[in-house]
Amino acid sequence: MLLGSCLLIWVQTCKSSIMGGCCRHLRLLWMISRIHVCRQAHAASAVLNFSENCTPDILAPYLDGIISKLLVLLQNGKQMVQEGALTALASVADSSQENFQKYYEAVMPYLKAILMNATDKSNRMLRAKSMECISLVGMAVGKDKFRDDAKQVMEVLMSLQGSQMETDDPITSYMLQAWARLCKCLGQDFLPYMSVVMPPLLQSAQLKPDVTITSADSDDDIDESDDDSIETITLGDKRIGIRTSVLEEKATACNMLCCYADELKEGFYPWIDQVAPTLVPLLKFYFHEEVRKAAVSAMPELLRSAKLAVEKGQAQGRDESYVKQLSDYIIPALVEALHKEPETEICASMLDSLNECIQLSGPLLNEGQVRSIVDEIKHVITASTTRKRERAERTKAEDFDAEEGELLKEENEQEEEVFDQIGDCLGTLIKTFKTSFLPFFDELSVYITPMWGKDKTAEERRIAICIFDDVAEQCREAALKYYDTYVPFLLEACNDGNADVRQAAVYGIGVCAEFGGSVFQPLIGEALSKLNNVIRHPEALHADNVMAYDNAVSALGKICLFHRDSIDAAQIIPAWLSCLPIKSDMIEAKVVHEQLCLMVERSDKELLGPNNQYLPKILSVFAEVLCAGKDLASEQTASRMINLLRQLQQTMPPAVLASTLSSLQPQQQLALQSVMSS
Repeated sequence: MLLGSCLLIWVQTCKSSIMGGCCRHLRLLWMISRIHVCRQAHAASAVLNFSENCTPDILAPYLDGIISKLLVLLQNGKQMVQEGALTALASVADSSQENFQKYYEAVMPYLKAILMNATDKSNRMLRAKSMECISLVGMAVGKDKFRDDAKQVMEVLMSLQGSQMETDDPITSYMLQAWARLCKCLGQDFLPYMSVVMPPLLQSAQLKPDVTITSADSDDDIDESDDDSIETITLGDKRIGIRTSVLEEKATACNMLCCYADELKEGFYPWIDQVAPTLVPLLKFYFHEEVRKAAVSAMPELLRSAKLAVEKGQAQGRDESYVKQLSDYIIPALVEALHKEPETEICASMLDSLNECIQLSGPLLNEGQVRSIVDEIKHVITASTTRKRERAERTKAEDFDAEEGELLKEENEQEEEVFDQIGDCLGTLIKTFKTSFLPFFDELSVYITPMWGKDKTAEERRIAICIFDDVAEQCREAALKYYDTYVPFLLEACNDGNADVRQAAVYGIGVCAEFGGSVFQPLIGEALSKLNNVIRHPEALHADNVMAYDNAVSALGKICLFHRDSIDAAQIIPAWLSCLPIKSDMIEAKVVHEQLCLMVERSDKELLGPNNQYLPKILSVFAEVLCAGKDLASEQTASRMINLLRQLQQTMPPAVLASTLSSLQPQQQLALQSVMSS
């Protein structure tokens, strides 16, 4: 037993070296493990630890040996060894993914045999593990490979589902999770089984917590001695004892409901009217965090399912009013739950789900609902700021140590995620309601403006910039009144030490250049200077900085396009061209390369240069963009580039064209010749 434990610990602590070249170690491990059944079980656990964090490529060279040994253990008469082998095999399949296909025919008969024959009460866990393994193997190999066996497996699970199982039967939890994995594997082909799966799943999701409540200062303790599944928590002036096994089943069921809605989309529609009233109240289920998390994650999935079903005519005659009715039920409940949520991490998840729900509901939200969302965002910002101030005070305490410092770091990271989600929510509201949202933005300014401060985190500064970027982009002329207040912040942030902040700032400069008109004109000189600093920085193309570089090039192009009369075009446009193509920010790349096409189409003299001296550079950019496929240009832009190349072929003297092409790299020459000759 001691040797097996040592092997397991060795694999856990030496995982990185094992992954680098462990075939010899694994053979040794398996030789030792044959000594005793317990050691075999520990060896299976070692394989589990080895495989669970492996990529398919790392695991591939060892699959033949690992799987053949696990199949030997599956045939071992000792149940403990078989259970360990099943768990290890499930992990190996999950980690190896499509590489597992070649072993499928050898493995699946053993798994099905255990599933069908392990019927004794003493074999319940063995059967449960076989369900887990079969479902993970099915997900690894995919629907086409698994389809023939899936029906047989489904029939066994449906038979079990319909049988009377004891409340402590481990098969219940394993079966709920197996159904969800099978749904992911089979997709829409799983729909015929939903009528069997859903009733017990809803029953598990609706379980009432088994709770004992006493006064927090009472001398009467809740007895935990007879049942290790009882846990106690103190809530206010009450001490609460909770049977965790019930809560874990409830959490698993809620997660499965979310999984089905996510996977089946409009196919989940028939169950929405039962699932929504089950999950919405659980947004405030304070007995168990996993239950709340699952309910939070499910909210946008339910709305998406209803919306798709209506759009595709699968909602039994219901129209958009049904989506609004569901939205009116879900969004206020999310906002109310967010107001009362005690855990920062779950606050961030709630904001994320709220953002998705707003995206789905869009204009269906009324002014009162938008008001409640905005008021709650104010509350969240205030509460978060208070928590951060309190944490800063804790660092000044005499007993503050490194361990508490790590804890504070984690808490601050969670706080940044909250602010990130606030930014996303406000961005969605601005994009949805545009100028009609500006009165709310005015109210929020007092909360947003402090986030620009140098004493704030880089993430807060980035979010504040992104919010203004959205206002400037979506509200256009109506946003001009904010330029005097916010654009100086953008210009200053172009020099920020954080690359993400710089990216947001230079993107905003581009937006203001595009939509700011004469209001932006006095700022052009300073904007050009700031953009030049970003573009010409020695480390501009470093992986950390290249997104800011791409956005700065895009912003420079917009100044060239919309403010040509205010710049030295003969100098700045060639400088912009020299930066092309941009290759990291795919969205901005498409914008920039479309602009290049437009300028070539109108024979822009500053772009082409005296005697077309910049034409080789333009052709070089076209070649790189076209070779990249759809990544750097839209289909329409790529088509325009091809047409321009063919026009050049027809209008330029052959000797001049040949000379121009000869200045390009061989690969670029071949790409352009291929396009022009096709």
